[in-house]
Amino acid sequence: MTTPEEDVSGLSQAEAADELERLAREMAEHDARYYNEDAPTISDADYDALKRRNLALEQRFPQLVRADSASRRVGAPISTQFAPVEHGTPMLSLDNAFEDADVAEFAARVRRFLRLGPEDELAFTVEPKIDGLSANLRYEDGVLVQGATRGDGRVGEDITANLRTLKDIPERLAGAGWPATIEVRGEVYMEKAAFAAMNAAAAAAGQRLYVNPRNSAAGSVRQIDPTITAGRPLRFFAYAWGVASAPFAQTQLGALEALAAWGFRVNPLSERVVGEAALAAAYERLKALRATLDYEIDGVVYKVDRLDWQERLGSVGRIPRWAIAHKFPPEQATTVLEGIDIQVGRTGALTPVARLKPVFVGGATVSNVTLHNADEIVRKDVRVGDTVIVQRAGDVIPQIAGVVPDEGHAGRAEFEFPAVCPCPLHTPVVRETTVGGAETVVRRCTGELACPFQRVEHLKHFCSRRAFDIEGLGEKQINAFYEEGLVREPADIFRLARNEAALEALRQQEGYGETSVANLRAAIEARRSIPLERFIFALGIRHVGDITATTIARGYGTAEAFLRAMDAIAAGDAEARAELDAMDQVGDAVIDAAAAYFAEAHNLARVRALVEQLDIRDAERPKTDTAVAGKTVVFTGALEVLTRDEAKAQAERLGAKVSSSVSKKTDIVVAGPGAGSKLKQATELGVDVLSEAEWLALIGARPAETGETT
Repeated sequence: MTTPEEDVSGLSQAEAADELERLAREMAEHDARYYNEDAPTISDADYDALKRRNLALEQRFPQLVRADSASRRVGAPISTQFAPVEHGTPMLSLDNAFEDADVAEFAARVRRFLRLGPEDELAFTVEPKIDGLSANLRYEDGVLVQGATRGDGRVGEDITANLRTLKDIPERLAGAGWPATIEVRGEVYMEKAAFAAMNAAAAAAGQRLYVNPRNSAAGSVRQIDPTITAGRPLRFFAYAWGVASAPFAQTQLGALEALAAWGFRVNPLSERVVGEAALAAAYERLKALRATLDYEIDGVVYKVDRLDWQERLGSVGRIPRWAIAHKFPPEQATTVLEGIDIQVGRTGALTPVARLKPVFVGGATVSNVTLHNADEIVRKDVRVGDTVIVQRAGDVIPQIAGVVPDEGHAGRAEFEFPAVCPCPLHTPVVRETTVGGAETVVRRCTGELACPFQRVEHLKHFCSRRAFDIEGLGEKQINAFYEEGLVREPADIFRLARNEAALEALRQQEGYGETSVANLRAAIEARRSIPLERFIFALGIRHVGDITATTIARGYGTAEAFLRAMDAIAAGDAEARAELDAMDQVGDAVIDAAAAYFAEAHNLARVRALVEQLDIRDAERPKTDTAVAGKTVVFTGALEVLTRDEAKAQAERLGAKVSSSVSKKTDIVVAGPGAGSKLKQATELGVDVLSEAEWLALIGARPAETGETT
């Protein structure tokens, strides 16, 4: 069943892009509070609702996936409280399933990717999803040498001294067979009874209370003083690994057994099951056991059991194709809708936000919930003063599930969506229409960059983690600098770093001083050199998200080539447009948005001023030492050894650029049975055409790498 936050059928691509931008910003703020401060302001269910909405939008509009999307993000940027630690391999984040149909689709994707028929055995390990803090433990020659938090998935925080205090984490590995170097991963958590006892003691002493065991565990393990951590009742379950200098198992369950033999606690409820039907049965068993367990679980994790298949499946961004988390149903509560506020996004879209009488649901207090758009308010018929049902649905932010009927509802005023922007300019608000003239659900301020709200949101986007990621320039600072006139456009940020008069004035302000101004200046200077893909994403071109920005950067290679092409596209150059269109996952919406962006004089001035301040580094190529590195490849027809997704992923790993269309810049077309117009076009253009077997020979793929049996 589709939940309200998953229903995106009525959204246009432009509306979806606006909402994805808002979700990325909102979820990044919640991530920072959750991972770095251990003080979330919304419940897991509320956050899950946001994440679910984000996922639904990305599934319908894959070309809009943003660089700062929660689907590509693991955790949050590390804090400065601990030394940074780069993980040997990234700590991935699981995709989520909320319904049985999601699980069935996950299994079907696995079968399609691996070319498994219905009769082929597909086994999974099923593990409880522990609600705690992820940790990475590095062992060398069997001795613990370092422990770190997840951080942003690539770089975590060094909390070795704290983790050494946990009795479940061995200082030295037991038994034999462990690799000389291995990263063991798992979850630090606190048992329910221990949490209750600790909170009771804190209450008696008049100290701060933790909201739930997860926050308590996270706060405890990230103490500056390890003796405080040692005094907390923390436990650890091992369930995964990162870098390993040698193989040590052939299956996921076998790996868990190895971890147990080395002295780790692994969850005793983990089991191996065969077939999709067994997943549902395992889920129901764990759901029934949930209340009886002495630790919190918020779902069930399914992993393909064979490790060689995990390797073949790989990951999309930071999400593995071989695993998924099946979340438990949402919790609900009722509260009063006290008001509806309007927020203005970077592209001028107006988003209504319900202001609620704070209510505790699903482990956290909820006070604000997005209502998405004007049509959603009408559809749910929510009115200020209504009693509403609030729920946290799996991995999403809170949502209003409906209104509790009462006699006063009909007498309450219907919400009147504003006809003018709430900004000081009060510019008109219009309902956006599609190219064909059909109305969409988005109401947009027509002020564009004249609207202060939009200009500020552009600056926030520019400084966001996946864009320029300037430490010390968060939402609060950007708002203040804008109001003071210090920063009105991106180039102003870099001008500020070299404006001694402005910096001196800043030193005199409350909350600033010599050290903080020096740190801000250093953070800005550190970002004068920026990769091309980050620069492109930071410009805020509508529909250009994470994947698209990287694709475009790799397609053009240099900032000069990119800007030259954008000028040509804005001028209506058909050849330049065709070149961009040939890039994989770039379509008309992106091209039209780029043309409109660079056709605007104020945008051009903004970009040129910014470029003068920067050193924009050329796009990185995945590899340069392979037979296909730097070549543009098109796959067409039915492949017989590889699946299409597997072939594309393999080509990109080898440094090739995969395109969806053939042009004179295409280097290789790999044609399988049934190849049609693309093969014909390649022949006419004189492009090299290879069979799948010839392609595999060119890249030197062995049978084990292609899934063939020997």
